Amino acid sequence: MSRSQAQTLAHPGRRYGLLILLGAIAGASFLFALITGSVGLDWQAVWGGGDVQQRLILELRLARAINAFACGGLLALAGALLQVLLRNPLADPYILGVSGGASVGALLALLLGLGGVWMTGSAFAGAMLSIFLVFALAHGGGGSWTPTRLLLTGVVIAAGWGALISFILVISPDTHLRGMLFWLMGDLSQGSASLAGVGVLTAGLVLALPIARDLNVLVRGDMRASALGVPLSRLRLQIYVISALLTATAVTFAGNVGFVGLIVPHFMRLLGAHDHRILLPACVLAGGSLVIIADTLARTLLAPQQLPVGIVTALIGVPVFLYLLHRNSAR
Repeated sequence: MSRSQAQTLAHPGRRYGLLILLGAIAGASFLFALITGSVGLDWQAVWGGGDVQQRLILELRLARAINAFACGGLLALAGALLQVLLRNPLADPYILGVSGGASVGALLALLLGLGGVWMTGSAFAGAMLSIFLVFALAHGGGGSWTPTRLLLTGVVIAAGWGALISFILVISPDTHLRGMLFWLMGDLSQGSASLAGVGVLTAGLVLALPIARDLNVLVRGDMRASALGVPLSRLRLQIYVISALLTATAVTFAGNVGFVGLIVPHFMRLLGAHDHRILLPACVLAGGSLVIIADTLARTLLAPQQLPVGIVTALIGVPVFLYLLHRNSAR
């Protein structure tokens, strides 16, 4: 453990100060989303506007902001867990093929002219199928698996889903292509708030926090974790199941929103959140705020035309990741 990490763990005020700051940023991002749009509002309209303004805020902007926060929190939390599980700082929630399975399910529903609940259900079914395939194939004949085997299996499954996605796009009529491509690049335009997304995010954080101490040990290596009595097989299974369900839920109602699960955990560690008891909730707050801001920009930059939120997160994520990479190389 480095001296800076030890200092961070030794000062509770410094640790929880980051969470307080991120909570304030999350609140500000919600306010930014509520007052910003093709129809501009001031902050007073949030509390005391007319009926039309209240409907605009509550039925459209607030619901979309809740979906954006849930999506960002789910992806950032899943990314933080997978980077520990795979011992790979470049791991992100989509690396194990869950998003590919969900995408195939959603595109098949769109191809058949189905939408709404059918598309959501098909996407979730595809994600669950992908989780089952990766976990089953990674076990092999011996009944055990390693992070490397899991990673390689996920990459291969993701490549297979990618081929199916390309095939579906090729055979789809032109009238369906725009909706399909928009969903693939991240779509938060559904009207009602996804309470399921908020519920899964809350449940995922509640399940992940009790194993945060074991995660702190696991990042130091398998030998040290085993020596300290950490049940590696059970812990890895817990991490995989939690992160896969988080990713499946995010992709189901928001499509593919890239870079959030990759850059947010890195940035939180850069700010000193090395203890997973702080890192995990910090990722939820920061990831949610990032996607709220990105989605607000996506629906206002070219208003009344809307951009897929995945484009904006990529435009933000690429330079941030290159900066983090350059900083780590310099150090």
